[in-house]
Amino acid sequence: MPESVFTDEPSLIQGLLDQHDDAYRYAIHAHQGSMLQLAKSFVGDRYADEIVQEAWLSVLKALPRFEGRSSLRTWLLRIVANEAKSRLRREKRLTSLDALIAVDPQFADKFDGRGHWQGPVTSWQADSPEALLSSEQLQSCLDETVDKLPDLQAATLRLKEQQGLGFADICNILEVSESNCRVLLHRARTRLYKTIEHFQLTGECRTS
Repeated sequence: MPESVFTDEPSLIQGLLDQHDDAYRYAIHAHQGSMLQLAKSFVGDRYADEIVQEAWLSVLKALPRFEGRSSLRTWLLRIVANEAKSRLRREKRLTSLDALIAVDPQFADKFDGRGHWQGPVTSWQADSPEALLSSEQLQSCLDETVDKLPDLQAATLRLKEQQGLGFADICNILEVSESNCRVLLHRARTRLYKTIEHFQLTGECRTS
C-alpha cells in the first residue's frame, strides 16, 4: 500500500492499527524529527534516540485507545514528553515545576495574582535583530543556551518557537497550565535575550 494513502490523519491511524508497514514508515517520516527534537529538550543527545524508540513502543500499545481529542502529532509528542520525564525521574534530574516558574523579583510586576500576564507577551521574532540572528556564531551560542535551559523551559521554547505549536497543544503535551506555560516560555526567552545582549556588547558567548 503506497505511503501517499496515509497523508490524512484518519487513514494514517487506521493504517497503523492495521499494522501496515507503509503507515509506520509514513508516521516515522512525518513525526520522528519533532519527537526527537522534544526528547533532546529533556534528556539531551545521549538518551534522545532511546526515548523516542520507547515512545514509539508506547504509541503502538496505546493506539487502539487513541480517542482523537487532540491531533495525532500532539498525542505523539505528549507520549515522548512522558517517556522523557519518566527517565529523568528515575535519574532524579527532573527540575520541579515550582522552581521553574518561580518569578524573579525583576519580573514580578509582569504577572497578576493568578500567574497570568499583566500585559501582552512580547513577540520573540519582533525582538530578534535579523543581523544578529544571521550570525552563525550567535546561532551556535543560542543553541548552546537552549541546551542548558531547564528541561521544561527548553521543551516549551522549542515547541513554541521551532515547532510552531499553540499554548493549548503545548499544555497538553507537557501537562502544565497555560499560565505556567507562559511563565516557562517567558523565562526561556529571557535567558536568550541576555545571551543576545551579552553577545552584542562583547562579541562573546555567555550561556549562564
